[in-house]
Amino acid sequence: MTLSEFGLFLISILASVAGQWLLKTGALKLGKVNATNMVSHLLGILSTPELLVGLACYGMGAFFYILVLTRVNLSVAGPAASLSYVFSVILGYFVFRESIPLNQIIALGFIVAGVILLVWRK
Repeated sequence: MTLSEFGLFLISILASVAGQWLLKTGALKLGKVNATNMVSHLLGILSTPELLVGLACYGMGAFFYILVLTRVNLSVAGPAASLSYVFSVILGYFVFRESIPLNQIIALGFIVAGVILLVWRK
């Protein structure tokens, strides 16, 4: 993966993670969904700016991922996209004050190590 390919890939991942953050923020505004409030929540999605912008970020992330796929093999780009999990956990920790148990930290380390091995070129 060249530096420009990695740049497109990073934009794709960061846009997707921004989308996750905005979707979580908007979902917290909506509250929990149950059988009695399902219709109002579905309508609330259309009027919650964070959810709409979050969906747009996901779309932008997909657009840049398509650009990556025009340049990089799917066998590299697909598994490397797992870096979004790492950024999501970090975002959850710092923004939403979610805990990260030790086994999750170890798993994230394996993901990072795997991606490094995957994109490494001699």
